[in-house]
Parts: sequence; structure tokens; C-alpha cells
Amino acid sequence: MDNLLHTPDGVRDIYTDECRRRNIVSDRLLKVLNLYGYQDIQTPTFEFFDIFNRERGSVSSRNMYKFFDREGNTLVLRPDITPSVARAVAKYFHEEKIPLRFSYSGNTFINNSSLQGKLSETTQIGAELVMDPGVEADAEIISLAIHILLEAGLRDFQIDIGHVGFFRALADEAGFDDERTGELRELINSKNYFAVDNYVEQQSIPSEVSAMLEKLPELFGSVDVIQRAREMTSNSEALAILDYLEKLHGLITQYGFDKYVTIDLGMLSEYDYYTGIIFRGYTYGTGDAIVKGGRYDRLIAQFGKDAASIGFVIVLDELMLALERQKISVDSDDAQTMVLYPSSCLPQAISTAASLRSISRSVCTIREDTSISIEEYKDYCRRFHIESILHIVDKNTIKKIDISDGSIRTMPMPEF
Repeated sequence: MDNLLHTPDGVRDIYTDECRRRNIVSDRLLKVLNLYGYQDIQTPTFEFFDIFNRERGSVSSRNMYKFFDREGNTLVLRPDITPSVARAVAKYFHEEKIPLRFSYSGNTFINNSSLQGKLSETTQIGAELVMDPGVEADAEIISLAIHILLEAGLRDFQIDIGHVGFFRALADEAGFDDERTGELRELINSKNYFAVDNYVEQQSIPSEVSAMLEKLPELFGSVDVIQRAREMTSNSEALAILDYLEKLHGLITQYGFDKYVTIDLGMLSEYDYYTGIIFRGYTYGTGDAIVKGGRYDRLIAQFGKDAASIGFVIVLDELMLALERQKISVDSDDAQTMVLYPSSCLPQAISTAASLRSISRSVCTIREDTSISIEEYKDYCRRFHIESILHIVDKNTIKKIDISDGSIRTMPMPEF
């Protein structure tokens, strides 16, 4: 029986104060999304396997939770919400020509190794801007992500911006096949400078592209990185991407958020469906990115609609961990009151609670147990963030106990 009280590896219970704070932060983030005109969308927790298979560019099959329905179809718990939104857009908005904005909140499931120490179930809050191929859309999405983090209470964070096409342009210039491109990608992604240098030196490629690839893991920082990179390459595709990133940075500056962004030309994509800019948000107190996003111009076309798009997700679990470790409070005006009453005063308790709820006060009613002291009830209130106790002594008398300072005020029972 004791084993049934525990959760499997990779999942956990969230309750009381932590759950309350998550809900407060989640509501704040969704409100910002609404301010930018993003409309809610909800997709199923599980879908057909083919929605997320490797050809779509999502996670590998071995990292998905798979099962079968009665007809023998392979289903998966969604490891990623973006392909689900892409499917829904292709189905329900196939004829739409004007850009669409969607926001969502939901859980994703990735079958991580238990040795990694990562959660298998995480909550994501995200946004997708569909059918807008322009740099203006990229700037809006990144600025929106920054606005959301500020609304959550973070001040010390950074959004790193890269472009998947930059590395691809250099790999094509070097004449690398898929295998060599993949090997070098792994080394660059880990920012293993020595291994990158060693690998590139072993290849028979032009000196200019060799030098560029060796320096790629170091090309991150302020917008000045773009000019440094320009001076190191004559690759026309790479130069066009640098111009694009410079224009993007200028637009983010107009939003007033440029101090939160850095350029990282060595950033590579987590998902293969990304086609343009990619970005990740980091802060201290957490070991992984709190924001992940990028442009995916060909994903929705795989479901039958040509629609250039860009989006991002906030990983709520990582964000809450950062807020906790940075000691950033998550306050709410939703102060709760306990109405404590003897069984003989149930009608008075119901009337008192109803009156408070009518003015939007949160109220719990508890029948008094004489074996439990008032001090124990006060301790309970402290544990569950209840601000005060309205103790109904009898049908004519009520005491208000302030939990913060312990003050007590005796009053006649109001007439409701």
C-alpha cells in the first residue's frame, strides 16, 4: 500500500501554496498573451503518433509515451504542443489568409531517462503567430516572451537569439554530408571549443569556413557579434542572415526590450522543424531554459496548409523554480477567511460566508471541534495562507481573529 502513495519517476504532486502560486503566475502570463491579441486554443493531451514522428521534426520516438487504442492505432502523450496546434490550424483554418494568433496552456510528456533528473511531465504556456513570415512577427514574439517574464516578476534574465540557417549555410559551404553535419552540431551545441577545433582541423575544407566554424561557439554576446561575424565570412547566405538578425534586433529595440537580448550564432535547434530564428530564455536558479521558441515555416504545410509561423513556450516548472530561488514573491489579493462555527450556528455560518462571497471574498467554513484549540486553528490558517478567522461564538456573538498580529475583536452577529 505504501508504494501506491508515491508517484512514478519524472512526475510529482503540486499542492497548497505551490499550486496556488503556479495558478497566480499562470493567470498573469495568459493575461499578457490576451493583451497582445492571442486567442485561446486547446488541443488533446494524446494524439496519433504520426503528428509527432521524426519526419515532423519533433522529439525522437524512444522519448515518447506510446500506447494503442482499440483499433490498434499508435497514440502518444504529446511531447510538444506546437505540432498539435499546426494540425488544428491546417484543419480548421485552411482557407484563412490573415495572420492568426493562438495561446495555450497545457502539459507535455517526454520519457526522459531517470538518470537525467528531469521531469517527464511539464506545464507549458505558449503562443503561436501563424501565417506571418516577416521579421516584424519575429520581433513581436520575442518581445512578447520578454514582457511575459517581466510580468512574472523576473528582472535578471536573458533571451539568446540565433538562426538555424547560419550553421546550415556554413556546413553546406564546407561540403559536409548529413553525418558530419550532425557530429559537428553536437559539439557546437555543447560549446565544446576544443572538440570543435579538433574536428574542424581534421576536415579538408576552405580556410575561411574552417575558421568560421571553429569560432562559432564563441560568437555570442551583444549585437556587436553580428559585425564580428560579417568580417569573418563571405558566405552570401550567412551574410543575409546576419542582416536579418540586425534588423530584428533593431525592432526589439523599438519595443524597449533590447537590454534583455543577446545574439548567439552558435545556437542550434532542439527540434528539426525550426527553419529560421530560434531563441531561448535563461535566468539564474534553474538548470534549463525557461523560454524556448523559434520560426517553423514548413511544419503546418506537412498537414496541408502553407503557413509560415513562429512561436514559443514558457516552461512553467522552470519559471516557478527560478522565482522561488530568486526569492521573488508571488502575491495575490485573494485573501481567504475562515468561518469557524459550532454546529448549533450552521445557519449563521452559511449566511456569513454567503455575505462575504457576495463581495468576492474567499471563504471556507469549518465546523468547530472542541478537541482542537483556537491556537491549532490559527496554525492551520498560517499553513494555508488564511488571513483571518471569523469565530461564531453563539447566535449573537462573533469574534474576528487576525492571523498576522493575533488581535481579536468581539462583535455582535450581523443581520443578513
